[in-house]
Amino acid sequence: MDETSHSAELSLFLASTAHDMKNSISVLSGTLERLLDDASPQRDAADRGPDYQQMAQMLYQTRRLNDSLMQLLALYKQVGTQHYPLDIQQLEIGHLVEQVVGLQRVLLHSRGIALELDVDTGLIWHLDEDLIIGVLAHAINNATHYTRDKVRLAIRAVDEYLEIRVEDNGVGFPQSMLEAGAAAARGRASGVNFLTNSAGLGLYFASEVAKMHRHRARHGELRLENGGAYGGGCFVLRLP
Repeated sequence: MDETSHSAELSLFLASTAHDMKNSISVLSGTLERLLDDASPQRDAADRGPDYQQMAQMLYQTRRLNDSLMQLLALYKQVGTQHYPLDIQQLEIGHLVEQVVGLQRVLLHSRGIALELDVDTGLIWHLDEDLIIGVLAHAINNATHYTRDKVRLAIRAVDEYLEIRVEDNGVGFPQSMLEAGAAAARGRASGVNFLTNSAGLGLYFASEVAKMHRHRARHGELRLENGGAYGGGCFVLRLP
């Protein structure tokens, strides 16, 4: 077996392993969601006991792990492998939002966070559904870390781009996050920040996913800013 064939087989093995791990994490996440849904459904999250709070934290961490695996699989889509090709399809935005809300509902409720939607549900756009859902899930998970109690998902057509905004009502992103966002937009992952336990890799992958979406001479883009409807942090994804 030559070196090229060996590398291709190893790449496929790693991608398949990541996909299997993602499926297992999805099962675990679904189990935690059901347990949280069944636990004290009539009480506010703040009034629930320590066991409930620990399960909510476990769900948050499994979602973070799932995000990491999605980012790994995005690499295989980026190189356009036969088994994990980039899959740009026409999609109704209302359907996309339903899936994102369904994925995040229990996590947000368990942490006492309200999700506000400002979406043109009738829009139809061309995108890779799995990748964009993964990017939005990561952005919302990140927003739960910065928000006080609200997250806003807004999707509109702006200047011939689909503009997707995930905003929170916290104090805004720290300068390190804004710098990581700027680095990701330039195609670089920022260095590890041991204060925030972040390597900036999530932003880098989100930016790469954005750039994979192309139309004529334009490609998608990502930026972080402070302000928005709530005056907090804003994750902004634009797709041509």
